[in-house]
Order: sequence, then C-alpha cells, then structure tokens
Amino acid sequence: MDICTYVAFCESAKTELKIGHFWLTLDIGSWDLACEFNNTDHRTELNGTDRLIVRRGQPFTINLNLRSGSYEPGVNQLQITAETGPQPVEQYGTKAVFGLSDAIDDTRWSAAVTGPPGDIVSLSICSAPDAPIGHYKLTLDSNAQFELILLFNPWCPRDTVYMDSEEKLEEYVLAQDGIIYRGNAKYPIPSAWEFGQFEEGILDACLRILDENPKYKRNPGKDCSGRRNPIYVCRVLSAMVNSNDRDNGVLEGCWRDTFDGGISPMAWRGSVEILRTWNSTSCLPVRFGQCWVFAAVACTVSRALGIPCRVVTNYLSAHDTNANLVIERYVDENGQLQNISKDMIWNYHCWVESWMARTDLKAGFDGWQASDPTPQEKSEEVYCCGPVPVRAIKEGELTFKYDTPFVFAEVNADVETFLKYKDGSTRKITATSQVGQKISTKSVGSDEREDITHLYKYPEGSDEEREAFKKAKHQNKLLKQPVNSGLHVNIKVSVEMRKGCDFDVFAVVNNTTPVEKKCRLVFASRGMSYDGSIGQECGFKDLLNVVLPPGGERKVSLRLSYSKYCNAITQDNLIRLGALLIDYSTRDAVLAMRTIVLENPEITIRILGEPKVNRKLAAELIVQNSLQDPLEACCFCIEGANLTAGKTITERIPNSVEPGQEAKVKIYFTPTRSGLRKLLVDFNSNRLGHVKGFRNVIIGK
Repeated sequence: MDICTYVAFCESAKTELKIGHFWLTLDIGSWDLACEFNNTDHRTELNGTDRLIVRRGQPFTINLNLRSGSYEPGVNQLQITAETGPQPVEQYGTKAVFGLSDAIDDTRWSAAVTGPPGDIVSLSICSAPDAPIGHYKLTLDSNAQFELILLFNPWCPRDTVYMDSEEKLEEYVLAQDGIIYRGNAKYPIPSAWEFGQFEEGILDACLRILDENPKYKRNPGKDCSGRRNPIYVCRVLSAMVNSNDRDNGVLEGCWRDTFDGGISPMAWRGSVEILRTWNSTSCLPVRFGQCWVFAAVACTVSRALGIPCRVVTNYLSAHDTNANLVIERYVDENGQLQNISKDMIWNYHCWVESWMARTDLKAGFDGWQASDPTPQEKSEEVYCCGPVPVRAIKEGELTFKYDTPFVFAEVNADVETFLKYKDGSTRKITATSQVGQKISTKSVGSDEREDITHLYKYPEGSDEEREAFKKAKHQNKLLKQPVNSGLHVNIKVSVEMRKGCDFDVFAVVNNTTPVEKKCRLVFASRGMSYDGSIGQECGFKDLLNVVLPPGGERKVSLRLSYSKYCNAITQDNLIRLGALLIDYSTRDAVLAMRTIVLENPEITIRILGEPKVNRKLAAELIVQNSLQDPLEACCFCIEGANLTAGKTITERIPNSVEPGQEAKVKIYFTPTRSGLRKLLVDFNSNRLGHVKGFRNVIIGK
C-alpha cells in the first residue's frame, strides 16, 4: 500500500445493496489508488507516483478494502460521481454520475469490477474520451472520495488528439528536451531546449495557467467545460503564455537591446525555471521572452497536458500589420531601410504546432495546427493566434478558424520595395526577397533538422500554388510579373565569418543589356536584431561611378572589421548587408539584401566518469576566447531533464580570459533516470554574450 492509499476510518462509508425490500451495506474501510501501476500504465509516471494522474478514455484500477462483508457480483450497485471545476454540471460535461456495468464502456464514464468476489474489490474506472481535463474529485456513493488529475490521451483512438505513431508520441509528448532553430535561412543554428514537462511542479503550474485565464475567472463552469476541447485549450495557452493583456500571463516580451529589470531571452535554456518562477511569484509575468521562448514554453505546457506539440521556425517571416498580404519596405539612396511602414520581415520567427482533429471544420483539416503565443496582433480582443490548420494555410483557406490570414501572410506575403529619393519622391524597385523559407523543426528520433516548408506552401510557380493564391485572393502574387531591367546585383560572403574576426563580403553587379551602363553602387552593412530591427552601421561603401560595359561584371568588396561591428551587433550576432545599384540614365534601381550570422566559438563538452543513474558525473567545459578583447564576468551554466534535478548549476570564472586563452571548468551533476538525455550548456561573458552548446548523454541503469 503506497502513499496514495487513503484509509477512511469513518462510520458510514458504505454501499447500499438492495435485495428484495432490504438494503445491505458494503463497508469500505480503505482504498488503494495504485498510483505507481496506474501512472505507469497511463505514461504519466515521470510526473511522480505520489498521486493519481491518468489520461482520458483509458481505464485505471483502484482497490477497495472492505472492513466486513464481501462484494457479490450481479447484486451490488455502486454510484460514482466524477466532478471537475467549481461549478460541476452534467449538462456541460463537468460532472458525470454512473454506476457499475458488466464491462468498461470506453465511450463514456463507466466502471466495472474486474477482480474475483471477496473482501478486496478491484474497481476499474474509465473516463470519457472527451472529458474535460484537469483536477477531478471522485465520490463513491456519498462518503468515500479521492482526487485525480485527468489529461488528454494521444494514445486513445477516441481522443481528438490521437496520434497513431509510437515514435512520434515519444518525440512530441514524452520527450523532455528538443531542438529549436535560430540563425538564418542560409545558416540555421540548432539550439537545445529543456521542455521539462515532467519535472517537479511543472504540471501544477500548467494547470494553474488554465485557472488564471480570464475566461475561467468570468465563467469558470463554461471554461472548465471548454477544456474537453484541445482547440479551446490551445487558444487559451496562446493567450496566457504571453502577458500583453495584463492577464497574469507567463512571460513578458522585450525586443530592446537591454533587458533591465529582467533576464535576457538568450539566457534561458529551458522552460522549467520560467514556469516555476511564474508559479512561485503569484503569477507575475517572468521577464523576458522572445519568440522562441514563448513557443518553447507553450510546447512544454501542451506536452504536459497531453497534446502532441513541436516548435517550428519560419525563416524570413512576414509580420503583416494591415492584413493586405503585402510587406512594404522603403530604402533611402544610401540603401538604408526606413521606418515608414509598420510591416516587418523577421529574420526568423518561432511558433508551435499541436496535433488534433478539427471537428469544427470540414473534413481534411485534422493534424498539425499552428498557434503562436508571441504577442504580435490581437485576435478577438486578445493577444493570441490560432490554432489554424497547417493545411488551410497551404490551400489558401483564409476563412477557417483561427487567424489563418495572419499565418498565411507570415509564409506567403509579397514584398514590395520602394526607393525614397532625397526630394521625397518614391519609386518601386527590383528586389529579390521571398518570405517563408526553410520552415524547420526537429526530426523525430534524431537531432537532424526536418524541413516542413512543403506542409505550408506548394512549390513556387506551381499550378497548386496559383490555386491557393486564388482562394486567398492574393492579387499581388497572382498579378506579379518578372521584372528584368538588365542590371543584377548579388551579395557573396566569405566561407567563415567568426565573431571576433575581420572578413570581406562582396557585391557582384552584372549588366546583361546590349548598352553600357553608368551606375551608382551603395554597399552598406548594419547590425540587426532577429525581428528585423536595424541597428548601427558596420561598414559602408559608396561608388558614384560604376561603369558596366554590355555583358560586363564587377565585384566590389566591403571589409567588415571587428573593431567596427563589435559595438553594432546585438545578442543575435546578425549583420544586414544591402547592395543598391542605381542606373543614372533610367533611375531604375536594383536592391540585393542578405543577412549573415556571426559564428560564436564552440563549447567543448566532455563527460568524465561512467554515466549511470544516481552516480555523480563531471562535465568538463571549455571555450576559447576568439575575440581581440579579454572576456570578463565569465560563467558556465548547465541543466538537463533528469540530469540536474530540474535546476540550473552554475560555475563562475573569477579571472578574465585573455584573447586566445581558454575558459575551462568542471561541473558535477547526478542523473536520476536512465536513457538518452541532453546536457545543455551556456557560457556567458561581457563580450561574447550567451554561447550555447549541448551534448547527448546515454545514462545507464
């Protein structure tokens, strides 16, 4: 009998039996919830076995110990009441009253005795596959009572979150760590993240998020009823992971260069510390998050509640503020972007996909649903987005719920670029920029990147793409014709562009016309944040007399020196390059833009000792200072699901690290579970910022 055994020494915990005109009593002395067995059977044992946590639509078994008498099949009856929320009502599915059946009925709440007659009654109970998730109180007749937590069940074919692949369920529900992609489309950078959905206290925090949402506070009965539907739950999470509505949401966003009063989004390595901090500070928003942090926390909560979920990165992601499917950009005669339009193209943007059936839509739109917890635009008066079927985005079905036009624009918006002259006049120019590139997520069962762009859009120029644009009334794309002025600009870069090094980038200009062209070439570079915000200049060249003979080509270099760009770049390590070629004779202009990512030094991670459960290990961590400046305030941090007990372990380096020297530490940790685990490492310093690394570790039993 484990800690879940509740011994009820009460005078009248009894079941009445009706034989003829007489009622007999079944004298229940105690009951055993068999938490270890049930939680393991329901794949929730990683949450602990000190309480009953089960999944809907799947039976669980408890044992009733009788003080006297015995159970007689076919004669005894037992009334069971299951209730969730503060206002349980049968009409809304938050209350169910049912008796014993001959066998379990997995289409509704039901119960059956599964053991032989005797003084111990094995009672099997099954919740409805569409029951609301959350905290439940179960009452046997009027006195015997116990509690449980009910979760979505993606292993149950009758549940709307059902997923029929054990390998995918292992990845999208049970995996406590994963990979999130940052960087840019030409150089995707994988960053490990600890989702930690089974760490201590995380499930309670996730359930509290549902209780803190304004819909629950306005009408708790209706909100709890809505929790039977993963569409409703995902929409609530999309709103509650951010705090823009002042609704006790989990994270506060910040896209400034400094993060006074909080923590840089780059510092986070996982969701556990964020959710624990929010839960322990009376639901004060945690400072600060950016898109990958919002998405990762939403993924943690979804997996904790039983919804298959993954983080997705969309490179060159459009933020269409006026819903016209067009991003308008303006550059001046020096090739610099102007802040005239609120429309933006983010270098990348992260959101989540959740797996579920869409019973509210016509057939064919089940499966992955995109939702975005990063606060960008309001939906139904709240900062949230989705869930929207990924297939609806691909097919251009913009009338489907929820927020399809916004997500469609993120991957399909047209980009129009205008040159603004000094006299205030503007002219549309040729610029190559395609949004929605290399949409990425972690592969199932490996750390490789999976390109899922084909799930969001048809191949460019295909008949299917044109049909999708017709449905979406995307006139700009439909009417767009290729423009060829005969002048072309491309930007080429060096093979290695490491932070701390000087290197060259190149603008290559071509004249494919039969006449000589006299042009002006402006080649500029600026630091950039991942959300598209432009910062300080890193290098600039203005050639006023570029002569291109018919068929001619010229290659112009631009030196990017560490001494110049070191104070211009942000924590994102991004530099935006722009090459603007203006034809003096026609005033036609051609613009090429490219974003480069400066590479941080790698963290060398060595595991010292034999990796086994409950055996102390050491991680030897080394980073070489690749900069021309000494590094100050250096520290290493590690964490990992089932490796560091849900905590961050930090080791500071007391001395500065000179150029070319190594920062080196040993950090000790003790694994608590066997299997393949990820050790996440962060190195922080005043000049390099946050450098990330990870290593897979197989922990033996």
